Amino acid sequence: MTRSAFWKKIAAQRSAEARGEKWHVDDLLPRSVEAGKAAGITDIDPLEATDYYRTPRGQKPNGLNRSLLSHQAAAVGWDAFHLAEVLLTQPMCIVVGDKPGAFGAYRDGCEIIECAASKDKELVVAQGWSHYDLYDKPEPVKIALDHLIPFYKKHL
Repeated sequence: MTRSAFWKKIAAQRSAEARGEKWHVDDLLPRSVEAGKAAGITDIDPLEATDYYRTPRGQKPNGLNRSLLSHQAAAVGWDAFHLAEVLLTQPMCIVVGDKPGAFGAYRDGCEIIECAASKDKELVVAQGWSHYDLYDKPEPVKIALDHLIPFYKKHL
């Protein structure tokens, strides 16, 4: 679906809801990794997000992993890096895994470290690990903490 078609779909759904029609709720992740693979998903990010958020590893009682289509306009139009080259002046340490996926955490980490105004910045790349591995797996968390703890001790 093109960006324009997606915006039109959101607009139509918002109008429908304003008229009292039913909400359109999307599941953000497959029900399981197996279901994702069966649906043809091969990218590391949605599969690993599913493994984290849809299993006891990271699942929370009210973590539904669903979204209203009519609320997507705010997310689609949001730019976390807007004016980073001017406003992001504090020291920063960014940790990324080197296994890139569709959600862009690796790309975003590399981009923000380049464009941020901060003069004291460090990019830590956890070799052999993904974004979701950094959430709770001991080896990549140790890589992150080995850099973050001294960085925070210096700057906080």
